[in-house]
Amino acid sequence: MLVKWAKVVFLATAASAAGQSFSFLPPHMAGMGQPVIAKERDYVFNITLFDEIIHAIDVMQEAYFQVWVGTWPSAIDWTAAVLGTHIAGTLETLHRSLEIAASRGIEISEGWSATENTISLYFSQLIGFYFGQNIFALRQEAYDDMLWVVLGWLDTVKFVDGYSSTPSRPPFGFGEINGVGFPTETLRNRTWHGTLWTPAFAHRARIFWELAAAGWDTTLCGGGMNWNPRLLPYKNAITNELYIAASVMMYLHFPGDDNNSPFISSEQGNKQQQQPIMSPPSPGTSRHKKWYPHDPKYLAAALDAYNWLISSNMTNALGLFTDGFHISGYSSGSNNTKCDERDEMLYTYNQGVILTGQRNLFSVDPNPSYLRAGHALIQNVIRATGWDLARDSPVDDLDDLQPGELPPWRGLGRAGILEEVCDAKGECSQDGQTFKGIWMHHFTAFCSPIIQPPPDYSTLKTSQPPSPEFWKGIANDHHAACQRYLGWLKHNAHAAARTRDGEGKFGMWWTAGLLNNVKTSELRFGPDSLAPTEGVTDYRNQGVPQTSEWVAEEELVLEGEGGGPPVVYDGQDNKLQHPMTGSRRSRKATKKMGYKMNEGGSRKAVDDDPNTRGRGRTVETQSGGLAVLRALWELSVQED
Repeated sequence: MLVKWAKVVFLATAASAAGQSFSFLPPHMAGMGQPVIAKERDYVFNITLFDEIIHAIDVMQEAYFQVWVGTWPSAIDWTAAVLGTHIAGTLETLHRSLEIAASRGIEISEGWSATENTISLYFSQLIGFYFGQNIFALRQEAYDDMLWVVLGWLDTVKFVDGYSSTPSRPPFGFGEINGVGFPTETLRNRTWHGTLWTPAFAHRARIFWELAAAGWDTTLCGGGMNWNPRLLPYKNAITNELYIAASVMMYLHFPGDDNNSPFISSEQGNKQQQQPIMSPPSPGTSRHKKWYPHDPKYLAAALDAYNWLISSNMTNALGLFTDGFHISGYSSGSNNTKCDERDEMLYTYNQGVILTGQRNLFSVDPNPSYLRAGHALIQNVIRATGWDLARDSPVDDLDDLQPGELPPWRGLGRAGILEEVCDAKGECSQDGQTFKGIWMHHFTAFCSPIIQPPPDYSTLKTSQPPSPEFWKGIANDHHAACQRYLGWLKHNAHAAARTRDGEGKFGMWWTAGLLNNVKTSELRFGPDSLAPTEGVTDYRNQGVPQTSEWVAEEELVLEGEGGGPPVVYDGQDNKLQHPMTGSRRSRKATKKMGYKMNEGGSRKAVDDDPNTRGRGRTVETQSGGLAVLRALWELSVQED
């Protein structure tokens, strides 16, 4: 199974050597060259954009992170895990800025010290979050919640590995006085202190991967990850994408673990049973076990899940992942085991996490099909925002709009701006407010440059290593495709930046920034401006319906004859996060926070700003702004 693509890779290598390419763009765009944004290169190490990234993370941490508790108190467990991932990603960008500046002859002696200080600051806050993370609650939550934990700490391990192993110190001669160099050679050769934390980060990633792996099930639907063990079976896109991405990252970046506490695992079939113990077992006892890097079981899990997902019929006519599958008749005792009731709901993050999985699967097994599928998905997303890649502009003319009129809904946005279904009416939950930032983070990971691995690269699984011509050809075409997305990315970044308030806090609805921050009182929702509602259940924003399709009969919370209100399942008791509408929100509490509530229970806009409706500006919306700026910078600084 690990070398099943070897023949394909060999043929692709031969094709490349013969002068053919691996174009990842549609045929009608194959010979168009770079878009205007890429030709102008107006963001190549653009200092203004770099400062915008620093300002975005500064606001996120200063306004929302509390050092003494080691977390973002307003976040919920899984969104906090995602916030940690954004911090790790931004640290990688800071590190890369030093490398790029040095490689292009930019003086970095003074800049190195300032950047190192910023890296140390936010890395120390990640350490604080390691202790502040609510791991005991997360152990009892849904499988996707657990997998966000895995990705977050593996991204941090990846940053530590890169930062500690590459020359990111000031050049020799920096600080030289009277022929005596300082820092001395002894100080220069010290290992970066962040490596001390790698075992702890890796241990947490392993524990939560094992907890989440219990969600893999072959008795229903022929495979796939279940979403939530406390609900009826629901095999959704995000849990499977997370399992793919987390498993292949465990294979590539997990450095091993010899810490048996606080749980030991005994594998029985596909289940892991965790038993709490009070202290680590001593070496030599029957409880002592060691976990090694590059364990094939992680790669096997990723491949099994990927093959299941791409054959599950979870994509719609737009080429986008719908949310997931129910099993008809399950609650009534039917013997049906097929995933045959598809929820057509579209979320941006369902189109994003899989990109990290595909990019890392390519790193293990360099089959162009992984990249081709990822680029096709990105292009489908961009098309569904109403953007024409060939023309590098929106498909709709904004000049034709009347005041307050919205451009048509195109599937995942409008007028070229990425958007959630909940955005336009300000109805997003904490879940929904996190999604676009997740997409941007994984898009950035996918479009990272392809570099030929060294000959002794132990995780490359092919019977015959691809030739240098193969790597050069596929790296060039991957880069060319990613550069075609720059115009769209800049369009989104500028719109997002215009939603910031006077404190630098990003809003949720980026389209408002494109529309000159249209006033809430002027908004007009026409028949084509909202997403279709047929066949969809927006349970991430409106809550899990209290119906027999989702909840076992004995667990139903009834409220009169109409059934119970929806509940968003998050938090230790699985019912902490409630939707933004209805009578559940306390008017007394919101009055204390200075919010104004309408009769439906939703927060009204302040100063007619559409981004103050609902939950308003939050740490989750700030992370989305940070992610889109970081994505623009990372793609812009890549060399041709």
